[in-house]
Amino acid sequence: MRERQMYFRFSRSEMTLREKLWHVSWSFVLLITVVCSVGFLTLYSAANGNIDPWASRQIVRFLVGMVVMLAVSMVDIRVWMRWAYLLYAVALLLLMAVEIRGSVGMGAQRWIDLGFIQLQPSEIMKITLVLALARYFHGASYQDVGRPLFLIPPVIMVFLPVGLVLKQPDLGTAMMLTLGSGAMFFLAGVRVWKFAVIIAAGVGAVPVAWKFMREYQRQRIITFLNPENDPLGAGYHILQSKIALGSGGMFGKGFMLGTQSHLNFLPEKQTDFIFTMLAEEWGMVGGLVLVALYTLILVYGYAMSLRARSQFARLVGLGLTTTFFLYVFINIAMVMGIVPVVGVPLPLISYGGTAMLTLLFGFGLIMSVYIHRDVHIGRRGASDDI
Repeated sequence: MRERQMYFRFSRSEMTLREKLWHVSWSFVLLITVVCSVGFLTLYSAANGNIDPWASRQIVRFLVGMVVMLAVSMVDIRVWMRWAYLLYAVALLLLMAVEIRGSVGMGAQRWIDLGFIQLQPSEIMKITLVLALARYFHGASYQDVGRPLFLIPPVIMVFLPVGLVLKQPDLGTAMMLTLGSGAMFFLAGVRVWKFAVIIAAGVGAVPVAWKFMREYQRQRIITFLNPENDPLGAGYHILQSKIALGSGGMFGKGFMLGTQSHLNFLPEKQTDFIFTMLAEEWGMVGGLVLVALYTLILVYGYAMSLRARSQFARLVGLGLTTTFFLYVFINIAMVMGIVPVVGVPLPLISYGGTAMLTLLFGFGLIMSVYIHRDVHIGRRGASDDI
């Protein structure tokens, strides 16, 4: 009996490719495909019934991303742990490269032009930062996490990319990195009172931060508080978004029949405000169906992550699933006027190459966590178990 248990543990740690494919959560893959298909239809409608220029490119990126996702899921979770810091360093160097030779678009310098794709390093950082923080907190005891000096290195790891992203400037992504990292600290066991101290310090620093904000960032906050003050200027986007959401009613105006979007009243209908366009055409029911699909993806992500034996795998899965939740929540809250407009895309729906590929890469990591859920990783890292 003991020999059988030892063999079972070994076979789960060193599975063949066929065994790994057998353990893939294909229902999770199907859910992702369904949500992406909703995105393709919405982009088709955004182009007034044309597959070009958005839907066709998004489909190609999805197909490439699915291959990447499955390939990533096949890689042993210990390999991702071994390469976590290096991947973070590469993403940090790419963020620095944006300052040197980045492409400027819509008033911001956020992309590196690779010819076949506009690479946005800040999207890559959302994934690699989770890996690096999970690597750092792996094996940390409750006493370790309680020591302030122990938290200095991960805090530096967070604020280096956040500072670089703010310089681009990209307030939305900087907020995503900060909130996602905060969730990682909480999952690692950092005491709640420390978060309360940081929040209190942040509130106290608001007057100072206000002075360093750019004029358009200040205007976004003022517009968020009262968009009716400038309905044809700064408040135009959010007011048009609310009009489109309300005009959709319960069941919507019908596919490709949205007036606000097709008459070009709705800004950025293929990216930031794509949920508004979907809700105008399919109504509140269509919006709730999409939210339900997102909820199922989140349930799968958290459930698969909690099955993992190792702390590193659990933190990676939970951290990436929480990052996905932040994407969904901030975008939908933004177009409804609940939070300021910060330029966060709707995951798997909005048009964008880097965002699509990094999201599917992240889902691949979550599936790797699930496939290798019984792999044991010692406190010192992967070498303890090999």
